[in-house]
Amino acid sequence: MYRLSFLFVLALLVPPLARTQEPKIVRPQKSDSEIACYAGQEGNTPHKKKLWDGYEISLGPVAHPEESEFQCTAAIYNKAGKVVFRTNGFNVVFDEDLTGEDFDGDGKPEVVFRTDTGGGNHCCWGYIVYSLWSRPHKLFEMPMEGKVDFEKGKDGRMVMWERVSVPGGFFTSMAGRPFAEKVFRMLEGKLTDVTADFCGTNDPRFERGDLTPEDLKKLAHAGEQGQDDLENIISTLESRTAQHVFCGEYNEALNDLNLWPAGKREIEMKSLVNGFSQEYPEFVAKLRELLKKPE
Repeated sequence: MYRLSFLFVLALLVPPLARTQEPKIVRPQKSDSEIACYAGQEGNTPHKKKLWDGYEISLGPVAHPEESEFQCTAAIYNKAGKVVFRTNGFNVVFDEDLTGEDFDGDGKPEVVFRTDTGGGNHCCWGYIVYSLWSRPHKLFEMPMEGKVDFEKGKDGRMVMWERVSVPGGFFTSMAGRPFAEKVFRMLEGKLTDVTADFCGTNDPRFERGDLTPEDLKKLAHAGEQGQDDLENIISTLESRTAQHVFCGEYNEALNDLNLWPAGKREIEMKSLVNGFSQEYPEFVAKLRELLKKPE
């Protein structure tokens, strides 16, 4: 009896952190000054904010959440009270830092929202940049799959750096996925890929990771079970190869592919054919020719 009583008291004294805990789901936290709506959070009050030229935004929870897939909405109204733009999502944020910037070089400010259509998953946030001049129209959307940077170029024009996931032939965890950098500008009213113009700047955002001869030898075991330590090597090489493609450095990308052992190389090449066929047909044509040749 004494032993049972002792164990009961000991259990009460064990600190809560020493016991098994359920994993917590981290949700975005809304600051008091932020114009935003987050699904599943209390205090999602409607917001209104005047812009310019008679336009106004309205942002908040949808009127009938039980009838909608998304819980939050934002709209831009003209001075006649007509909706000229609307975005819906699980979470919607009015980006006050970027709103007012000129993205397309017409000398007029733009409106920027961040919208999440994936229920809080990092994959599904994206920027929406909207112009109100000379008529209301969407300039572009940019996914936030990775980090996105907005910067002013030397000419004062806005430059967008987007970190994007790239194709690869071998499995990596979500944390180890290969990424590479793209650079965009608005040119003649269109979002234009200008990555190649920046590749000579040695910007650290470009994927130029080094691999040792010892690292490359380990690629012979790519795809085998029990080789989780290979993830960083695989991701580094796949990221670097894709960065060469984004920069228009096709010969360098082919040199990277030749670092793979013969059997693994074909798997990598086929993954790039599938992933890049639409955006980089010239590079993919080179890969198709190589795949026809026997190893």
